[in-house]
Amino acid sequence: MSVPAPSMPRTMADPFIWDAALLRRYDTHGPRYTSYPTANSFRKDFAAEDYQAALARSNADGRPLSIYVHIPFCRKACHYCACHKVTTKATKVAEPYLSRLDREMVLIKPHVDTRREVAQLHWGGGTPTFLSLDQMSDLIDRLDARFGLSSTRDRDYAIEIDPREADVFTLRHLQALGFNRLSLGVQDLDPRVQRAINRVQPRILTEALIDEADRLGFRSLNLDLIYGLPFQTRDSFAATLEQVLAMAPARLSIFNYAHMPERFAAQRHINAEDLPGPEEKLAMLRITIAMLTEAGYVHIGMDHFARASDSLAVAQREGTLQRNFQGYSSHAQCDLIGLGVSAISCIDDVYAQNHTGLDAYERALDSSHLPTARGIRLSFDDRVRRHAIERLMCDMELDFDELSETFGIDAPRYLTDALTRLEMPQRDGLLRKEGSRVIATPLGRLLIRHLAMAFDTHLPAQPDTLFSRIV
Repeated sequence: MSVPAPSMPRTMADPFIWDAALLRRYDTHGPRYTSYPTANSFRKDFAAEDYQAALARSNADGRPLSIYVHIPFCRKACHYCACHKVTTKATKVAEPYLSRLDREMVLIKPHVDTRREVAQLHWGGGTPTFLSLDQMSDLIDRLDARFGLSSTRDRDYAIEIDPREADVFTLRHLQALGFNRLSLGVQDLDPRVQRAINRVQPRILTEALIDEADRLGFRSLNLDLIYGLPFQTRDSFAATLEQVLAMAPARLSIFNYAHMPERFAAQRHINAEDLPGPEEKLAMLRITIAMLTEAGYVHIGMDHFARASDSLAVAQREGTLQRNFQGYSSHAQCDLIGLGVSAISCIDDVYAQNHTGLDAYERALDSSHLPTARGIRLSFDDRVRRHAIERLMCDMELDFDELSETFGIDAPRYLTDALTRLEMPQRDGLLRKEGSRVIATPLGRLLIRHLAMAFDTHLPAQPDTLFSRIV
C-alpha cells in the first residue's frame, strides 16, 4: 500500500521526484563521515608520540593549518545535546581551563612549523560565548603567540554562538579579534518546542544578532536548525523555516535529531512519545528542501545548504570542498590541530583525540603530557577509502579515473567490494554511472551516507548501536 506524499504549499514544487517508500527502506543507521575511519575505530594504544610524529611529517608537506578549540562550558543543558560539555553558571571555571589550553599549545608548538599559515580557526563547544570578552581576548592572544594567526582576507575564522549568551557588543568584540564567520544555534522558533528541549530563545535575540552581523560586515553567517524534535510537525517546522528565510542567512545547517538517550544523558529528559514519527520527519525534510531550493539555496549535501555565491557552494562547484569534524569546509588540504577536551586532530595520515573527560584532560596537562587518549594511523587502504568517501560526500559523485591516478591503482578493481554493494542502490535509482564516474541522483543525495557506507571496511556489524539514522 502506498503512502500519500505529505502536503506541500501550492506555490512550491519539489526539486525532484519524491519516493518516501525508498527513503524509508534505506533509512538505516550509519556514520556521518566527518572522518574515515570514524572515531569508533580509534585505538587506545595510539599515544602522544604517534601524534608528535605525525606533526613532524606534516611540517615537511607545509600544508596550511586549521585550529579547532573546544570550549565545553554551557550555562544550561539543552535536552537534545550530544556534545561533550560541562554545565555551569560560574564563568570563573573557564580560567583554569584556558590555562590548560595554553599548556597544550606550549606542548604542541615545538612539533609544529609555525611559519605555516593558520588558514582556519573554529571555536566550538559547548558554548564558546560562555567566555567573557576578556577571556576571549586572552585565548586569541595565546593562540596568536603560539601559532601566529592570519590577517589575510580569505582566512576562515568562525565561532559558534548561542544567541542567549551574546549581544551586539559580543559581535563587535569578535570582529575585533579577527573572526569573520558566525554560526548561530537556533534549532526551532516554536515556543512549545523550545520549552521541551530546555532552550527558550525568543526570535528577537536571533534577529538582533543577524542584523548586527550584517551591519558589521561578517562574511558569512550560518544558522543551525534541528528537525525531529518533540512537538514538531511539518506545519510548525515550515513556519520556523519561513521566519528563518526572512533573516536571509548565507548558510543553513538543518540536522536530523537522533534520539539516543542510552548514550546521551541529556536526552533522557525528552519523552519519546512527544517526538514526531518517521512519516512526519520525512515530511519536514521534504518541505525543507523544497522551501530552501525555492529560496535560492544550494543543497550542499546532507544537512548543509548555502547560497550559490557562498564559499561552500563555490568550493563544491570547483571540486575543492572538504569534510571535517565541523562539517563541510571550503578550505581543503589543511592539517587540523584540535585543542581542548575531546578535540580531534587530523594530521598527515593520523587522527588523534584528546581525553573526553575534563579530569583526565587536566591531569595529563598538569603532568606536562599531551592529553592524547586514542587515535589511529591510516593504512594505504584507509587512505584510498577515505578519499573516495570524502569526494562522494563533497562532490556527490566519485571519479574512479581520478582515484586511480591519485593512488596509482586500478580503482574499479581495487574497490570491487564497494561497487558490488552499490549495485542495488544503482538499480533503485540512487546513483548512475557516466564513464568513470558514479553520480548520486537527487534522491541519492539524501542517502549519501548510505552510499558512502559501501566503501567502509571498518563498519561494525550493528551500526544502530553507535550511529544515528541516515534520514
